Amino acid sequence: MAFKWFRKYTKRSLVLLNLVVAIFFLLGCYTVFFNAPQFWFLGVFNLSAFYLLLVLLFFILFWLFAKIKYALIGIIAIAIAWKPMQHLVQLRQAPNFVLKKHPANIRIMSWNIEHFAILENKTNPGKKEQMLQLIRQYNPDVLCMQEAVASDSISGAINYLPDIMNRLNMGYYHYSYNRKIDFDSKHHFGILVLSKFPLASRHTLSHKPNDYNSIFQYVDVIKEQDTFRVFNIHLQSLKFSESNRVYLDKPEFETKEDVDNSKSIIGKYRTGFIKKFYQSNRIKTAINESKYPVIVCGDFNDVPNSYAYSTIGKGLKNAFAEKGTGIGRTFVSISPTLRIDNIFVDKRFTVEQYVRIKRNLSDHYAISADLFFNKTATP
Repeated sequence: MAFKWFRKYTKRSLVLLNLVVAIFFLLGCYTVFFNAPQFWFLGVFNLSAFYLLLVLLFFILFWLFAKIKYALIGIIAIAIAWKPMQHLVQLRQAPNFVLKKHPANIRIMSWNIEHFAILENKTNPGKKEQMLQLIRQYNPDVLCMQEAVASDSISGAINYLPDIMNRLNMGYYHYSYNRKIDFDSKHHFGILVLSKFPLASRHTLSHKPNDYNSIFQYVDVIKEQDTFRVFNIHLQSLKFSESNRVYLDKPEFETKEDVDNSKSIIGKYRTGFIKKFYQSNRIKTAINESKYPVIVCGDFNDVPNSYAYSTIGKGLKNAFAEKGTGIGRTFVSISPTLRIDNIFVDKRFTVEQYVRIKRNLSDHYAISADLFFNKTATP
């Protein structure tokens, strides 16, 4: 009798747990439909959507052997989330990225370069040269960089921009920064576009509080008879400290420091989520106003299916979704599921190839895509 009661209680508990996981998974996949400032906490499910998917798959497998009808819980949840789930993972064989460019294509690279190795100039002087060598190896036509520390006016600076451009064989640039948050007396801190092709115009858009993440930029790139508008963005980061990251790797609630860390992480997450909501809307407005086909590059500081990803990427193709494979992680630490760097393109572009360059030279991996513009395609 007691065994039957225990078995019945266990089954009900597992069914309830399965339902809870399914609901959390669906919330994570469809966060975009909720008002972000009011329901910011739903972003936690968005971040954990991939792991919730794995739990659902485990439940499906379990119920197939235990009670097959309950497997429908996970199957139905995955079916409902099938479209947004495709942004999480791509189940295709990874093709080899061909370094030699086709002349009809334009090659785009996006990379958060983490200060361009200036902090390691004395301890590891060869690191910047390795970064430059990587860029030269992939030879992008347009390079979008975030967290770019450089100087466009002081020739004695460590990261003197004209010298960097010369070494990369790129003749055109647009550097956006706020002088109030300069890196030091010689270097700025901002977002930077370098181009082999002429730039018809350069624009920096800034909104209150006019800090680093409230600035984004775009340039109009001329390739033969075509003009493309390339956006370079860096959305609000969560600004986790080193102690926050250590805590995330091994979360505990044993000491006051653990509790303080958890409160700090929640507060930073809430702030970052809300700020990205407003930043994404402003960027999307600028994208919609473009008179040219757009290419959007940058560090979104958010995962696929997030409000930022869905809003900015609406009506555009994602290069990873078109040609990438696996999970496509771009942020080096914390979690293997953090694909937070993206290249979005106008639907008239065909993404010929895409690569995540897995070299630990920054806290982000560089990404690159070859694009072919179909002039006859419908916008």
